[in-house]
Amino acid sequence: MTNTVYEKWISLEEAAEYLSVKPVTIRDWIKRGKGIPAQKIGRKWAFKCSELDVWVKSGGSAIE
Repeated sequence: MTNTVYEKWISLEEAAEYLSVKPVTIRDWIKRGKGIPAQKIGRKWAFKCSELDVWVKSGGSAIE
């Protein structure tokens, strides 16, 4: 039997709070194709904290 840990999806607003930025910044990153790991679920964007951590560490959130 495999131990699978399910990570909760968070909203755009929660992701913004997690990254200490404004929601408009997240929307801008998505719009500009900055590679932020986001998934559209219905009409809303959803995120996983572990994927955001990897993205930030890779330099994806750096200002160009």
